[in-house]
Amino acid sequence: MNHFRQFAFKQFGYFDFNKDLPERLAGRDYSSFIKIVLVKAKGKLTIDFKQYNLKEDALFFINPGQHYWFDEACCGTMIYYNRDFYCVEIHDKEVACDGILFHNVYEIPVIFLKGPMAADFQHTLQEIKAEIEQEDTAVEEMLRILLKRIIIKSTRIWKQEHDITDGKTRDEAEFSRKFSQLVEWHYARLHTVADYAELLHISPKALNKRITRYSDTTPNDIIKNRIILEAKRLLVHTQLSVKEISYKLGYDDVSYFIRFFTKQAGASPNNFRLSYQQSSAALV
Repeated sequence: MNHFRQFAFKQFGYFDFNKDLPERLAGRDYSSFIKIVLVKAKGKLTIDFKQYNLKEDALFFINPGQHYWFDEACCGTMIYYNRDFYCVEIHDKEVACDGILFHNVYEIPVIFLKGPMAADFQHTLQEIKAEIEQEDTAVEEMLRILLKRIIIKSTRIWKQEHDITDGKTRDEAEFSRKFSQLVEWHYARLHTVADYAELLHISPKALNKRITRYSDTTPNDIIKNRIILEAKRLLVHTQLSVKEISYKLGYDDVSYFIRFFTKQAGASPNNFRLSYQQSSAALV
């Protein structure tokens, strides 16, 4: 059963799935919603071309625009909501709708739930399921509180796993989050480290030093990876030509874009599209 509530322009819903998620996703367009998906162990899924074979329960945070595929073995719960329901400026920006679990260009945010953690999140999900059936005026706010609890607890786990514990590393994580946001907002227009250094009011050398202090990934790699990810999405999920994709991503020189994509992806745009179509057809 699908449980959905609308409060003016604010929308929130959830549904449980038991090896029928592909059919559920085919029955309705969830692409405009922010999604938090609890998937139980033994599931197999792909998000933006990265595959996961789950050996333990996990929470995935999926933004509008991301593409995902779940196999028929996946069981769990999907929460979905729009930005009007939960996208507020709060003191701790890490748990806002653009916090480190969302619009993270470094990696796909996933929280693996070990031992008691899985039971804790399941308990919160049960509270959400009970609350959404209520009819009093406090339902909207209570659902938002429960959703925020999931995000806060997940953010804490993510920070612990990434060793973000003291003040210095928190400051660097906040800087990296800001850089991540800028790349997400401007990747189709700004392509160089110098572009983003200017937005951050520092030198390209200083930007490179701060981003690589706690990571093996350089700012240049992050920018390129985000552009290539969007190019892959457009190649396999739209009918746009390579020329149209090149222009859409801010490259007027199509030949340069093709060389750039081929170097980064290991295949030309057309070959990448064809290879993906053939592999998808083999799964049907």
